[in-house]
Amino acid sequence: MSESTEPAGPGGGLTTGEVARRLGVAPTTVRTWDHRYGLGPDRHTGGRHRRWTPADVARLERMCALTATGIPPAEAARLARDGTRAAEPPAGPATPDAPSRPSRAGSGLRLGDARQECKGIARAALRLDAAALDRLLLDAIREHGLVAAWTEVIVPTLQAVGRKWESSGERYVEVEHFLSWHVSGALRRAAPDTVPDRPSATVVLACVPGDHHTLALEVLSAALTERGIPVRMFGGALPVESLLAAVRRTGPAAVALWAQSRTTASRPLAQHVASMEWGVRGARRSPLVLTLGPGWSGRPVPGTARPHGLADTVHALEGLATR
Repeated sequence: MSESTEPAGPGGGLTTGEVARRLGVAPTTVRTWDHRYGLGPDRHTGGRHRRWTPADVARLERMCALTATGIPPAEAARLARDGTRAAEPPAGPATPDAPSRPSRAGSGLRLGDARQECKGIARAALRLDAAALDRLLLDAIREHGLVAAWTEVIVPTLQAVGRKWESSGERYVEVEHFLSWHVSGALRRAAPDTVPDRPSATVVLACVPGDHHTLALEVLSAALTERGIPVRMFGGALPVESLLAAVRRTGPAAVALWAQSRTTASRPLAQHVASMEWGVRGARRSPLVLTLGPGWSGRPVPGTARPHGLADTVHALEGLATR
């Protein structure tokens, strides 16, 4: 993705491109946070270009730090604007006018003021009610769409179940496994038919070796397929040689590598994939490599992109695949 080329203005402050480089995110992410969550500069410094002051940048740095802990973007933006910090990542996004106190709503999970769908899904998961869980998950996807259902309903519920398991001496492991399995099934049922290959448009999705957390890639696969983008999904813990062979055989526009933990996130692997080339001499191509998941947090991997959240990832890949 291209950097902003806005010139520095006489009024001082940083351009959007400079802020993006400082934060290690794409300029489109900064603009999205501005337009969607009101995290733009407090004032213009002259002309039509926006200039970011140290206070503006500090607000964005809080946004980055909060989203990196798993807080949904809307809630992270509210906290960043208020200048407050979260003691722990909330289970779900708060509505603008909702109080911040947690509500158990009969589920036994700290869901905060999440959507009503979260509470219903949590109750069904705790009861191990397969039929109800499938119905609620599919209803949420149909009502809100894949991206919004994942971000605003499914992820908060998964996070709440995970915290319940961690705080209860592993008493709820079966609930977490049960919920994850049914989320995976709902994503597959909600996804449209596989999109045929198009030259230079395929996206390869894989977990790095040693990582088996596939749910985020499954929803990304479904969202891209919904937008007519051909996907090759390889799932969890793909061995290095198999990943390299898949890239060579498909010649993809992009490769998305998921790492849940820093212990599995291999910077040399990501850089090696980004340096791979194919095609005739004089017109050789390389894939855009996206490093996804909390394992890649911290210093950016040179030569790769790190979009923040599912919506930004889909937007970046949609633009690349339709060029």
